[in-house]
Amino acid sequence: MVSSLRKPFRYSLTFFAWWASFVSAEELPRPVVISALPGPYTVDDWKRDWPGCEFQDGVAEGHVSVRKEGEIPWLRVSFTPGQIGPEKGGAGWRFPINQHESMEFRYQMRFSDPFEFVKGGKLPGLSGGPENVSGGHPATGENGFSARLMWRRDGRGEAYVYHVDQPEEYGESFPFPEDFRFPVGRTFQVRLALSMNDPAKRDGTLAVWITLPGQSPRQVVDRRDLRWRTTDGFGVDSLYLQAFHGGGDKTWAPKRECWAEFSGLAWSGKKG
Repeated sequence: MVSSLRKPFRYSLTFFAWWASFVSAEELPRPVVISALPGPYTVDDWKRDWPGCEFQDGVAEGHVSVRKEGEIPWLRVSFTPGQIGPEKGGAGWRFPINQHESMEFRYQMRFSDPFEFVKGGKLPGLSGGPENVSGGHPATGENGFSARLMWRRDGRGEAYVYHVDQPEEYGESFPFPEDFRFPVGRTFQVRLALSMNDPAKRDGTLAVWITLPGQSPRQVVDRRDLRWRTTDGFGVDSLYLQAFHGGGDKTWAPKRECWAEFSGLAWSGKKG
């Protein structure tokens, strides 16, 4: 009788061990909680919501604020007329989330109406490695990578990627379909999924889906031939939160005030 009572208990331990290993390998979606009250987003607010970041641009300069629709908080990044880059013209930071072999990042956003697309600007994505690989700092295979989105002239879109085989110093662009345009004044959803490559192969992946108002999700990027690394010493480990015009000079800068807003930021990853 004692043995028959113990047997189900052993089974439950086996099930628990299986479930624990599954959860540790495939993490459940984790939302980024914006806890600040509506109004200016201070450095103290930012530190509380985004712990562990090594740098921030644009927050201390007052370019970020919080706005609420009902109970839903939105981060608004205001773009400064005549300026480019995250410090002077927008905002940016890299949020560490431990090392993973694959990751998915989702968020909602909208552009102001009207919005000055000018030549283009950066939008959030993913990154990894010991260095910040962007801004003309190429990927070597050992220092890291980045995969952000960009808006382009007239609302076109692209993935903007720093990877081992990029043909130029300033990353590589993977354009969205020719008929795609970002809307202004309306909320749309972004989903970005990335998996690391075997260090000896070109089998890293990047996929992007955009869901426009009233439409089904549309895959706008599908790459399965990327080398993010040549060593297994790093993986995807950060949300790369960036929003700014630019570009290398002020011909990319807006002439009038405009903004972009973000909400519902969440990520999930697989460690192995």
